[in-house]
Amino acid sequence: MSSAHISQGPLWPAPFRGSNPVASTVVIPGSKSVTNRALVLAALADSPSILRRPLISRDTTLMKKGLIAMGTVIADAYEDGEHQWRVSPQALEGPALVDVGNAGTVMRFLPPVAALANGAISFDGDARSHERPLAPVIRALEELGVRVEHEGRYTLPMLVNGTGELRGGEIDIDASASSQFLSALLMIGPETLKGITARHIGTALPSMPHIEMTVAMLRDFGAKIDIDHERNIWRVHPSRLHGQELVIEPDLSNAAPFLSIAMVCGGSITIADWPTSTTQPGDQLRTILARMGADISINDDGLTLKGTGTIHGIDIDLHDVGELTPAIAALAALADSPSSLRGIGHLRLHETDRLAALTREINAFGGNVREEETSIHITPAPLHGGIFHTYEDHRLAMAGAVIGLVVPGVEIENVSTTTKTLPDFPGLWSSLIG
Repeated sequence: MSSAHISQGPLWPAPFRGSNPVASTVVIPGSKSVTNRALVLAALADSPSILRRPLISRDTTLMKKGLIAMGTVIADAYEDGEHQWRVSPQALEGPALVDVGNAGTVMRFLPPVAALANGAISFDGDARSHERPLAPVIRALEELGVRVEHEGRYTLPMLVNGTGELRGGEIDIDASASSQFLSALLMIGPETLKGITARHIGTALPSMPHIEMTVAMLRDFGAKIDIDHERNIWRVHPSRLHGQELVIEPDLSNAAPFLSIAMVCGGSITIADWPTSTTQPGDQLRTILARMGADISINDDGLTLKGTGTIHGIDIDLHDVGELTPAIAALAALADSPSSLRGIGHLRLHETDRLAALTREINAFGGNVREEETSIHITPAPLHGGIFHTYEDHRLAMAGAVIGLVVPGVEIENVSTTTKTLPDFPGLWSSLIG
């Protein structure tokens, strides 16, 4: 955000349930993080791929359209009622225009892909995208010999002038503002002539699980990667990526608000098809929500959370799982004791400044949130209704819906921003609340 800016869009009355327990099973659409990485790797492979159950959302559609603009063929298909994307790699070529919207994965993953193309690829997006950091990726590409036109601003809009090949080599990169900077370089490593050796030179990497996701998926597509964790060095060897047939996991981060229903109202919520092994940061919800008072179990049906309606405060470092912060903050505002959510300064650079936004909105409802540079401290207080502004941030909208479960009169501004990662959040939410 600019933290002082509040947009005003259509208002959605958040469904109120109060202390009436729930008993529901939810099928969460596919992971945005996995879908967009799979699209990039499939486009760079030497044979076609099939992506089953991909997430269909604004961010993934922007990624798909961006790759198509550069020459990749991506076709929709259905098999046994299951949606698929069939990705056929082609030579990447410009000129092309890529609309990144406000999608971090698109604005950071596709410029390095464009560096492999033959021709000029231009990038632009929503107004907020012009404020989000891109300098580490742009500087890395320039060090690798790519001519990037950005008028010295190191952000969007910009033009990447590819020559059809990239030599690769050793790169120092500061990815402390976003793990996506490092993932972006690792994913093109196999396609470069020398591979890429990336050394992170900044402070602690945020969201290490997303780096682990990138590495695991690269290896699934056939890449060879060496990692020196002590020196923060990743070496991706030059090789060919091979097409794969993948089933996209449900988006576990999107499960957070739905699991919160049973935390807030009591009862049980089951998330179908919860993976038994995953690199998604959202898997840490199991331990976080258990600490806040939930009873959690996993069986063949999925993950089931049982709640009593009583929520305990928590003091926790969310550095590696920052995307869970808005939902956890909403629960903390309804808890029986204070909470401190720490290590999340990088959230100021997401779709909006999430720390400032959460502080502003919860306090506007009567809450008691104190904001620091890298943390927020929440002391529960009686809340009242009002307009919950979203700043065009999907996770803010979902946090407001959680509060609206037990606070009457909550109206979510511009709830359609949730299409970034969920096709019909209001419909799915309302169907569960009743």
